[in-house]
Amino acid sequence: MLKMHLCGDPILREVATPVETIDDDLRRVLAEMVKIMDRQKGAGLAAPQVGILKRFIVMRDPGTNELFKMINPKITARSDGKIIMEEGCLSVLGPDDMPVFADVARPSTVEIVWTDEHGAPQTAEFSGNVARIVQHEYDHLDGILFIDYLSSVKREMVMRKVKKRK
Repeated sequence: MLKMHLCGDPILREVATPVETIDDDLRRVLAEMVKIMDRQKGAGLAAPQVGILKRFIVMRDPGTNELFKMINPKITARSDGKIIMEEGCLSVLGPDDMPVFADVARPSTVEIVWTDEHGAPQTAEFSGNVARIVQHEYDHLDGILFIDYLSSVKREMVMRKVKKRK
């Protein structure tokens, strides 16, 4: 049974290593991550958030409900144009056990390559909300949290809410 790791846990700041083997165990973990993501009404979840330092994520396109299970994803291109949108994280919770949100500027479009759960190579270009989700989850694989993009004042405001939870 996987458990969520929350802001302050050192594992969220570590860099995940590539997945070497795609097997039934990995597929079971991906399926469990989808259940956790859906149960918590999230749009994405990265392996480090459930204590696994490997490069894989799950995410759902909120517009189409399409589910993506990405193994060893790599962002190959980012647009110059940025968009500011509100962002939260299942690992950054406030005193009400709900994600804390803040505005984050990210590239509006990204191109990404990955391997799916059956070992097939995939590539896609995402824009808007889905681009934001994939970038957010991808950052988790490198030990980056969305709060790292905030000004020190805004980051402190978010962290005050997080500390109230503890």
